[in-house]
Amino acid sequence: MKPTLLILAAGMASRYGSMKQIDGFGPNGETIIDYSIYDAIKAGFGKISFIIREEFAESFKAIFEPKLNGRVETDYVFQNFDLTQYGIDKEIERAKPWGTAHAVLAARNQVNEPFCVINADDFYGYDAFEKMAKFLTSEVSDDTYSLIGYQIDKTLSEHGSVSRGVCKVDDNGNMVEINERTQVYFKEDGSVVYEEGGVEYPLSNDTRVSMNFWGFTPAVFKQSEPMFVEFAHKNENNPKAEFFIPLVADELIKSGTASFKVIPTANKWFGVTYKEDKPIVQKSISELVENGTYPANLWE
Repeated sequence: MKPTLLILAAGMASRYGSMKQIDGFGPNGETIIDYSIYDAIKAGFGKISFIIREEFAESFKAIFEPKLNGRVETDYVFQNFDLTQYGIDKEIERAKPWGTAHAVLAARNQVNEPFCVINADDFYGYDAFEKMAKFLTSEVSDDTYSLIGYQIDKTLSEHGSVSRGVCKVDDNGNMVEINERTQVYFKEDGSVVYEEGGVEYPLSNDTRVSMNFWGFTPAVFKQSEPMFVEFAHKNENNPKAEFFIPLVADELIKSGTASFKVIPTANKWFGVTYKEDKPIVQKSISELVENGTYPANLWE
């Protein structure tokens, strides 16, 4: 059974929804999401599932179906605010959805095979998809999950500090814990630090970080649903609280329910944290086109 790629796109749907293509980075206006899908198909994924808000389904389909039709199966998962589906009988007012792990939970009735989760607007590189496809077809089980671990120095912006999920990895390559560091940056000498309470703490350049690229079986839906119910009750008066995938991972590790193998990649990760990052991403992609990693026109 071929694995499924689950793309967290509910946050970007507002930009798609106005039917303005989100930013083009490739030579023919390809978006970052196009490169992820292209790499996933090449690596052997059998289905692409987009997690979006339902009101943007038609505009999303108009963009992606013509490109992907005949190449790969597609599916659309809708993330919404209805809590009754989780047995919660109270209305909790929120402006934003409940976060990444809640988005994954929205797929529980549609995904029945091993799958991985990625962000829509991050560039991960083929190596990561190839390694994840291999893990999902040969190693994954209901108590053995994974995440792709990027080298921290290959994920930073030159234009300011960023937040990163810093992984502590044991001798067997499994994650022991993941800590959100909110101010990570390069110093002038090229070393990496994170700042907390005005104090700088060094991080070695090959420290592994999570860029939200996780591998699971459908068992994670049943494992995480009670956690979400508890989280929602606990945060009914905290409209900004978000139920993130690392929270679920941390709970599964601490309870002994599942381990998470950290799969290392030397790929460079690209993302647009600051507007100044955009030309850098465009330049990086054009170099990958020039060296033959990608065709000049992805979907021809």
